[in-house]
Amino acid sequence: MTDAPAPTTSAAAVAAAAVAEAWHAHWSRLIGLLIGQFARPDLAEDAVSDAFESAAKHWPVDGIPTNPGAWLLTAARRRVLDRLRSESVLRRKEPLMVVDDEMRALAAAAVDPGAHVADEQLRLVFTCCHPALAPDDRVALTLRFVVGLSTAEIARLLLVQETAMAARLTRAKKRLASSGIPFATPPAARLDERLDVVATVVYLAFTSGYHPGVGDVPLRVDLGDEAIRLLRVLDDLLPGRDVVRALLALLLLQHSRRDTRLDAEGRLVLLPDQDRSRWHRDEIAEAVALLASRAPATSPAVGPEAPASPDDEVDRSARRTSALAQEYRLQALIAAEHATAPAAADTRWDVIAALYADLEALTESPVVRLARAVAVAEASGPEAGLQLLDGLEDALPRHHRVPAVRAELLTRAGHPAAAAAAYRQALTLVSNPAERHHLETRLAALQEA
Repeated sequence: MTDAPAPTTSAAAVAAAAVAEAWHAHWSRLIGLLIGQFARPDLAEDAVSDAFESAAKHWPVDGIPTNPGAWLLTAARRRVLDRLRSESVLRRKEPLMVVDDEMRALAAAAVDPGAHVADEQLRLVFTCCHPALAPDDRVALTLRFVVGLSTAEIARLLLVQETAMAARLTRAKKRLASSGIPFATPPAARLDERLDVVATVVYLAFTSGYHPGVGDVPLRVDLGDEAIRLLRVLDDLLPGRDVVRALLALLLLQHSRRDTRLDAEGRLVLLPDQDRSRWHRDEIAEAVALLASRAPATSPAVGPEAPASPDDEVDRSARRTSALAQEYRLQALIAAEHATAPAAADTRWDVIAALYADLEALTESPVVRLARAVAVAEASGPEAGLQLLDGLEDALPRHHRVPAVRAELLTRAGHPAAAAAAYRQALTLVSNPAERHHLETRLAALQEA
């Protein structure tokens, strides 16, 4: 028997790209389908991972299948059935054919992993956000199952050690597997109990797309698209919820700049240097309208021509606004200030600094303080911003943006040696290639000055 011929370099590259594309397109759909069919989240993740490993091995030799999603679903389903047969033998409780017949009948209903995407995605999100799990576990598990982030990526996103995150994910999966949690959208009366955690997960999924960390892909615009799509599904399911509307406004504003965040060579373009004519004005207008329709009387106007809502006072008295909704609303108001400024020079930094002060008071977040330092520096000078950075290295020890911001403000304040040292510190912490290139460029320019 002869071995299969080794794939050519070009065939291997094409297959590798197809596997990566399939991962982005089908990972969470496959997880959701398998959990829905077999009610075994522990087996589902392992089976899908095995299916992608098999694809990486076979596609370069056999060719890319016509329907990659169906190929992966078939492979993953076989892995689950193999595990169930093994468990059946160990338990000696039911014949193998019973397992095969029952499992195949359950699986037969879903052939295309792209079918009913919205329902499957939403069920998976709500299942992972079940109150039987600890809040932090819900977030981590959903980022793994729904977004497909690695343990390292989730740890970086949540600012914890990778070993701690690995333990958290293991604990959550065991709890989910042993608790008998049904894979289904909760009854309508219980949906709001999970809404804040669901919103948090969607927000973090979006954030991971714009700060993907390691790898050759500097941005994951598809994650931004998916996060916004999920919010629209949620808004249809739970209309008028402040947390959903505020988050949708925020993500639309952030996503509207997607085409200008990188230049043609994949290098980072800072907000003041972005071509505002290429921003998606329809998304900005939708976001501003969402904010105006829920604008409390004490909120500042959104841009120079933001319309008021006469029904706000009546509507507001009938609604309970969560702290999370207030947090997202403040972030969206900040983003709207940037998005509605005709030019970078027209940005109302005093308004933004005040909004960040409110946001920091609400969240007590060191990440918010970091952003506030930038706004204060723009409004009142670099020395004022530097004062707000004191102690942030201890609060965010693995966050490269703390020394990066310090370096920028030190440069503006006329302290080049200290700024260069801060840039070097930031370079020891950064992992994203686009951000690394930006820091290297800034350091080189400083040294040449």
